[in-house]
Amino acid sequence: MTTVACPYPFQEAGRLNLAPEYGRFRREDGLGRVEMPYGGSAWLATKLADVKLVLADLRFSRAAALHNDMPRTVPMVESTPGLLNLDPPEHTRVRRVVARTFTVRRIEVLRPRIQRVVDDLLDRMLELGPPADLVADFTLPLAVTTISELLGVPQHRRSQFHEWSDKGAAISDVPVEEIVEARRQLELFFAELAAERRAEPTDDLIGQLVSAREAEDRLTDDELVQLGVTLLAAGHETTANQLSGYVYTLLTRPELWQRLRADPALVPKAVEELARITPLGVVTFGRIAREDIEVGGTLVREGETVVCQIAAANRDELAFAQADEVDFDRENNPHISFGHGIHHCLGAPLARVELQAGLGTVLRRLPELRLAVPADEVPFKTGRLLRGPRSLPISW
Repeated sequence: MTTVACPYPFQEAGRLNLAPEYGRFRREDGLGRVEMPYGGSAWLATKLADVKLVLADLRFSRAAALHNDMPRTVPMVESTPGLLNLDPPEHTRVRRVVARTFTVRRIEVLRPRIQRVVDDLLDRMLELGPPADLVADFTLPLAVTTISELLGVPQHRRSQFHEWSDKGAAISDVPVEEIVEARRQLELFFAELAAERRAEPTDDLIGQLVSAREAEDRLTDDELVQLGVTLLAAGHETTANQLSGYVYTLLTRPELWQRLRADPALVPKAVEELARITPLGVVTFGRIAREDIEVGGTLVREGETVVCQIAAANRDELAFAQADEVDFDRENNPHISFGHGIHHCLGAPLARVELQAGLGTVLRRLPELRLAVPADEVPFKTGRLLRGPRSLPISW
């Protein structure tokens, strides 16, 4: 166990690599000790069993972070209750309002429509001819269109919320006041959409949220707005980053690309393995212990913070054979890329359909796809909550 706190976050390893410190911490006994840029020191969980315990055990609280100058990676203290920082029973009540929309069965009904969006975007890209930017021309508009249609965001207003969402997810490369303003604009944007639904009810997801607020009084106005903002932002940023990251990995590992070309039936398993191996979040939000609790041999005292690194846990050698290798034949793949416990990603079924449809169709329709620039010239996001290519120049 590391008892001297190391500065955290660790220096980004670049592209889709993990900082070597994660492996070192994971191989040591107990939790690591890290010094956060704001709020002091915290425990760092990197082993799969430890991360799953902290994420699932209700003795660790997200709600305790509200208005708390706790150890954290972002400058702002969390001040607005939302789906990502509520504990039961409030979390249960808010999540229940939308959970039925995101069941596997209901999302499967959307697969044909998502496939049409995929085909339309690729039709346009192929018509314009190479080179292209897979992020701007495909992965981002696919994710934006899918979540917008589900929620009911008018087409002419979709570019607005992505710009605010992108800036609102910054950590260090955007001034704090601009991050705060971008998040405020997102809240105003969704509040306007909700007000329109009150005036003219609809059967889209925004309309359903407003109905729950008006008819069943399950959500406060603030809860309604925060839930909508979370669905808007997380519902497209994560999927767009994932899909572009997966394609980058495949194009820089030709043997993997060829394997999927030869056996398209492997795509669903490939999506799960690429989800495991591809780090999505640079940082994570801490949990505060409600009481003394032992995690992996380390005693976490009441009031102390534990930060969980999901990407590191997905490389745990005790849980995954050849954990650093991409293996599409992996039989047991208990990755937690979509989270774990009560905060498991609500949109995971939707993301899986988008990722499967997007990746499978690109493989089928662009079998000769290749990077249009050397791999080390592909620009990646830095200073953001999420990792992924900023653009992905491609040719075919």
